Amino acid sequence: MKNIFIIEDDITLAGAMRTQFNAFGFNAEINRGSEEDIEALINEIKKVDADIVILDLILPKLDGFEIIKKIREDEEISDIYIFIFTDVSDEDSKARGLRMGANQYFIKEDFSPEEFAEKVKRIMENRDAMEKSEGNTYQV
Repeated sequence: MKNIFIIEDDITLAGAMRTQFNAFGFNAEINRGSEEDIEALINEIKKVDADIVILDLILPKLDGFEIIKKIREDEEISDIYIFIFTDVSDEDSKARGLRMGANQYFIKEDFSPEEFAEKVKRIMENRDAMEKSEGNTYQV
């Protein structure tokens, strides 16, 4: 079972995503991104042993781009798969998020929480299948 850490200040949306991810067999935790200390957030990601981070870029006190940067700089969690799920739809922000190390970028208005959770599930299943097949090398 994969652990998902949702960083989203809209508690209704975060709750809907957690419910859907849990229904798909993930263990989902929510953080509203309301702390001022980014290090505390990073420590919480480590504490839940997150495999996936779902990140809104616009948070009350933290900068989503800074969160990506801190995750990628921390050797202990630098390999976490990051999905940006945000209202920020301009191409510059999308390019910046992906350049900084996010793996996927999605606009909230394009997906219901259920559709988004299904998309994440499929992407991770495909990723896991690819990693598994790359590990199966056959010698003749």
